[in-house]
Amino acid sequence: MLASRIMVPSGPLTRRVILGLGVVGIFVLPASVHAAMLAASPAAKPPTRPGVRPPAPLVMLDPGHGGKDPGAIGVSGTYEKHIALASALELKRQLEATGRYRVELTRGRDVFIPLNDRVGHAQNRGAALFVSMHADALGNPGVRGASVYTLGIASDQQTATLAVRENSADRFAGATFRETSPEVARILASLVRQETRAGSARLAHSMVGSLDQDVALLQNPSRHAGFVVLKAADIPSVLVEMGFMSNARDEAALRRPEHRARVAGAMKRAIEAYFVAHDSVARFNG
Repeated sequence: MLASRIMVPSGPLTRRVILGLGVVGIFVLPASVHAAMLAASPAAKPPTRPGVRPPAPLVMLDPGHGGKDPGAIGVSGTYEKHIALASALELKRQLEATGRYRVELTRGRDVFIPLNDRVGHAQNRGAALFVSMHADALGNPGVRGASVYTLGIASDQQTATLAVRENSADRFAGATFRETSPEVARILASLVRQETRAGSARLAHSMVGSLDQDVALLQNPSRHAGFVVLKAADIPSVLVEMGFMSNARDEAALRRPEHRARVAGAMKRAIEAYFVAHDSVARFNG
């Protein structure tokens, strides 16, 4: 067991957390809480032998929908599930080409995966980031552009509607659908959640700035809502709507491989910027 290899410190420790806008919080942790956090975190690893390089961080990409769940259907009949998978495979290719990351997909083919199983897979694999990729539809065909979402109370009615649509994917799961075990929520200290939220916010900020260089963005593109796939307590997570299948221009663009490669390139830059910032925070905390 990994937990048996974790040494429990003899006294309380301090932990710095970037709270935003240059504000740094310093928390005092009892030794037992610190040890529990280390044991519960999927990022916890046994000590690396001298001269052995630690594994590259794992980025979990989550192509939305799949199998019996087509997702949104575009104005010309394009299925969101196909756009999401093709885009995720392109982003995986670009990230792996850097040689700095390991990349896995929650689904690598046209198969249905329940929402909580996607989150559970990322947690079981010890993912450092979780990026869910979508191209939904709205009732207004004039709305177009990419947007990025983090977990929270819906920032507006349009976002709330999107969350309801995406979360309803589990209507396809039938009687086999399982709720995520509350074990992680019980074990992880509240500080882990704070750090996760801060990491998600940093990734979302980077993602919006990078996408803005290459693709059209939705008005107020940084939003938040209660998406099920963003509820991992211990993995910074974002959901990216690459455009809207209900808009003819967005759908036509997302059907083109060169456009998907441009979107993937922007997302790759954002992920790289996130890890640069994360390493800086880790050095500061260390």
